[in-house]
Amino acid sequence: MARPKPATFEKVKTVAENRRARFDYFIEDTFEAGIALTGTEVKSLRSGEGSIAESYAEVRDGQVWLVNANVPEFSHGNRFNHEPKRPRKLLLHQREIEKLFGAVERKGMTLVPLSVYFNGKGRAKVELALAKGKQTHDKRATIKDRDWKRDKARLLRENG
Repeated sequence: MARPKPATFEKVKTVAENRRARFDYFIEDTFEAGIALTGTEVKSLRSGEGSIAESYAEVRDGQVWLVNANVPEFSHGNRFNHEPKRPRKLLLHQREIEKLFGAVERKGMTLVPLSVYFNGKGRAKVELALAKGKQTHDKRATIKDRDWKRDKARLLRENG
């Protein structure tokens, strides 16, 4: 019998975070995926470099690919260095891939990477979200809620 997955992922060292994703999208479901990386990419990520701000994931030929993620070249990589913006294969179970493919095809959802991190075993992982895009009025409501929470906390601190 399969071991149940934990509700939250074990993030030891977060390398890159897509902070704008939670503002631009309604997050429906999250998945933890491994990344197929080369040696210099791992070294570059371990040094804390990398960006997933403009990246997204897509299902192609029964596999999930991370597109437009920037992992800069490793400083001591010489001729064995990698291409910074190459598509990287994400490692998921077949059932998860089918679920993602169905949601993207039928419901018009998007696969958005939320963060890149190293887990407790030292493996590079991506927190991938199945998301639906927000409209402008939804974004305004998010801003209004965030401002109200900030003001409420300030008022409680002052008048406590």
